[in-house]
Amino acid sequence: MRKRKGLTIAVAAMFWMSPAAAADIIVSAAASLTNAFTEIGKEFDKSNPGHRAVFNFAASGALLQQIARGAPVDVFASADQETMDRADSLNLIVRTSRADFVRNTLVVVGPKEALSAPRSLDDLRNAAITRLAISNPTSVPAGRYTREALDAAGLWDAVKDKSLNTQNVRQSLDYVARGEADAGFVYGTDAAVMPGKVEVLFEVPTRTPILYPIAAVKGNGNENLAMKFIDYVRSDAGQRILAKYGFRKP
Repeated sequence: MRKRKGLTIAVAAMFWMSPAAAADIIVSAAASLTNAFTEIGKEFDKSNPGHRAVFNFAASGALLQQIARGAPVDVFASADQETMDRADSLNLIVRTSRADFVRNTLVVVGPKEALSAPRSLDDLRNAAITRLAISNPTSVPAGRYTREALDAAGLWDAVKDKSLNTQNVRQSLDYVARGEADAGFVYGTDAAVMPGKVEVLFEVPTRTPILYPIAAVKGNGNENLAMKFIDYVRSDAGQRILAKYGFRKP
């Protein structure tokens, strides 16, 4: 069994605030899944008396680092294939449990009713656009999708100095909602969380489909319960909840 040590402060704090019992299933999931998975967790608990889903939401890359350092995680849900591929290469997941369960879109959002708002990627060059909320491309899937799109459009070098380099898409969303960024790159599902504070300016085409994989994590002796959670996420009931929050079928 993998040793449960080396937890980051964030993970340690999570367990301090909500101690995990033997019947708990610990799920580390991409920040963009926060609302949908919180509801799925409540329904999963009802369908599995005696068990409780405990969540840790953050950027997929940060979650992978926590798991690799020994965080006691049973299920990992990433916002991209690359991060899950790394988890697989590190022998951290049960390979046969891996499955794509939803699809998302990348959009640019701006503050609601902003006087000056970009309507295309090329508009991001404009001098009036000085602050762009872009997640860190080295650790956040949304940031990688964003850089990929900007590179393809020949715009990365022109706008990278405007980037606020956020830790995850929800931070990007918050910056835009508070007017601290002129525009931001987030998922379509994130934009729907704050319809009164942000508006979708346009959808960004991505070369790589934004598919979310989920898998059971090895080494904690909880693989059977992990599979129950994964099966629930992929069930009709789980998919209805995900669709409610704007996620599309893979």
